[in-house]
Amino acid sequence: MTNPLAAGSLNGQRVLVTGSSRGVGAATVGIFAEAGASVVINFRNKEARAIKVADAIRAAGGTAITAGADLTDEASVAAMIETIRAEYGGLDILVMNASGGMETGMAPDYAMKLNRDAQLNLLAAVRPLLGAGARVVFVTSHQAHFFETAPTMPEYVPVARSKRAGEDALRALIPELESDGIGFVVVSGDIIEGTVTATLLERSSPGTMSARKVAAGRLYNVSEFAAEVALAAVEPVPAGNTRYVGDTTDMVTD
Repeated sequence: MTNPLAAGSLNGQRVLVTGSSRGVGAATVGIFAEAGASVVINFRNKEARAIKVADAIRAAGGTAITAGADLTDEASVAAMIETIRAEYGGLDILVMNASGGMETGMAPDYAMKLNRDAQLNLLAAVRPLLGAGARVVFVTSHQAHFFETAPTMPEYVPVARSKRAGEDALRALIPELESDGIGFVVVSGDIIEGTVTATLLERSSPGTMSARKVAAGRLYNVSEFAAEVALAAVEPVPAGNTRYVGDTTDMVTD
């Protein structure tokens, strides 16, 4: 897929994408790197995958570092921030892509801790690295964004509820961010083909993907959605601070 960002358009920019060792995160960080940004590849426990992504970026002439952090652990996040500060001195773009809640063996409140509490802590930790003109992007799903007005799959409810809670908590900070010259954009997308979430939903409820395709008309793949996330970081902040990706006709808009 052609990079939606012009070559060199992000020269001098420093970007952190959470959860970027695979999937949408890895594709997004690759787009930024190709456009000239110095990128941070964040991972929780898959260091080998993160290193592979970083090596590919460097082999193509880009600049990348890896920074492991469990976003639900404040000390772990603080260590990641110090690594970024030491390597890059600051950040210009933060993409809050990491999320979860469908994993097995986690505590009942894990989804809320990760998708709301950890996102707020991450932004607070990153704020000292962000200057005027910086951009924060929060990646979510239609099923979460429209959680209060449209039904979702039962298996996805804990994720959707917690992602919406995280979005609401972050939106409350928009006036404060804007006063510091920091833009904030929510990217809301439909189920993305080829992601872990899509796989888990299909596994727990066979037919989920085909049914959603019929309802939405089409579903974006990983590369297509990553392009939208990257554009959200550089294009003017949209009305309502929300960039919609994919069909929303069966949802109730804000």
